[in-house]
Amino acid sequence: MNSRKLSAFFLALLATVLLAGAARAQEEMAEEEASLYDRLGGLPAISAVVNDFIDILVPDEFINQNEAVAAARDRVPPAYLKYQVTAMVCQATGGPCTYTGLGMDEAHAHLAITGAEWDRMVEIFLDVLAKYQVPEAETNELVAIVATTKDAIVIGDSE
Repeated sequence: MNSRKLSAFFLALLATVLLAGAARAQEEMAEEEASLYDRLGGLPAISAVVNDFIDILVPDEFINQNEAVAAARDRVPPAYLKYQVTAMVCQATGGPCTYTGLGMDEAHAHLAITGAEWDRMVEIFLDVLAKYQVPEAETNELVAIVATTKDAIVIGDSE
């Protein structure tokens, strides 16, 4: 092979390697920039997780020992709760939904939810996320989002 052909070959090889590297770098940037909503799988995945979460949360015996919570279960249908929580998670994770429900303090003030009841809710949430094999990074982001509502929800004693 003459030197001219060899140079052209190496230039073509170098260009291919550089283009492949640039394409991979763009893919990595796109993955890093993807919203939590997208990384979770969008509305279908979020609604499936919320559906299971509410199905476990609503009849939970420990949480329903709180008489105010148990009474609220009779007033608020699980389907409505699923809709509102799905919209809230969708919006909070960067999705296209708009949560139109009550503020967390207004929705929960009369329930006197305790720290222990909050902890049980988080335990249920983590179990459902594990069932769906939500990756650790996304689980941590979701828990951090949920934690931002704790001060507005937990108003009872911690017993």
